[in-house]
Amino acid sequence: MNIASVLQGLATFSWLLVVGVIALAVVRATRAKPMKGAVSITIGMIVFSLVLTTVSAGLVFIQPDERGVVVSAVSPKGYRDQTLQPGLRWVIPFAENVRLYSISRQTYTMSVAPAEGQIQGDDSIRARTKDGQEVNVDASVIYSIDPNKIIQMHIEWQDRYQDAVVRPLARGVIRDLASQYAIEEIVSSKRAEMVQKITDEMSTKLGENNLILIDFILRDIHFTEQYAAAVEAKQIAEQQALQAQFVVEQKKQEAEQARQTAQGQADAVVIQAKGAAEARTIQAGAEAKALELINAALEGHPDLLTYQYITKLAPNVQVMFLPSNAPFIFPLPETTIPQ
Repeated sequence: MNIASVLQGLATFSWLLVVGVIALAVVRATRAKPMKGAVSITIGMIVFSLVLTTVSAGLVFIQPDERGVVVSAVSPKGYRDQTLQPGLRWVIPFAENVRLYSISRQTYTMSVAPAEGQIQGDDSIRARTKDGQEVNVDASVIYSIDPNKIIQMHIEWQDRYQDAVVRPLARGVIRDLASQYAIEEIVSSKRAEMVQKITDEMSTKLGENNLILIDFILRDIHFTEQYAAAVEAKQIAEQQALQAQFVVEQKKQEAEQARQTAQGQADAVVIQAKGAAEARTIQAGAEAKALELINAALEGHPDLLTYQYITKLAPNVQVMFLPSNAPFIFPLPETTIPQ
């Protein structure tokens, strides 16, 4: 409670006392019991009440978040050129009065929810997009009165600035900007761009009306039931298409895996065949080399083959029956003992 309020309370109480004293004096006079000094007391209390009333009418306490516009009957303009700053201030009693304006941040909300906005019921902004779709926009405007333009605000709008300036400007700007975008752009790719344009436009227009835009908040966007159903159907179709594409890719991967497996098996068979061929080639070369060595050995020692033939016979062979007309693979050694 400030001093100005205390003085106003005391002034009111003093006038009640004056009325009480007068009433008491009248009652006692009607009973032939006049109150001694009633006139003097009454006059004194009236003077005291007038002084309190005059002083309280001239004192104004301005809160830190307020500024005061002085409406003056003694000024040629009808108001003072300067606003009253925070603190206890003095104005001419009964000739001047003060209109207080808050310079703190204020929020004006327009929403489809009944209890969220300043107006009960659906107060969302209905707009139509560039492609003809209807959308409902929930938005909040955070603003404040320009401290340097409060007097002009009072002259032009007084305390009607919220309903006469903020609300219609916000709704008009949102509708105008929404009509420049397709609904798909508003929902996704260009939503931030649209919000920035709305913010810039509202900042300019509110500034022209002595207000400062602090922030613009696009709270939500609602669609018609038909469009919402179409969007849902589209999303379902896209999900199904993605699922089908996934199945196709999976089949391709399985086919590629099978192809690589078959290719690996074929490569293994080829490598195995090449290895066998190379082994046979090496073996054949070794056999040929061995035959060459044997042939070279036989050329210088023709009896060596006969010797090998004899050594291969079993050691216990005593008699051999040979057909009379069969040729011998190897010539038998001479058995005639020289005389």
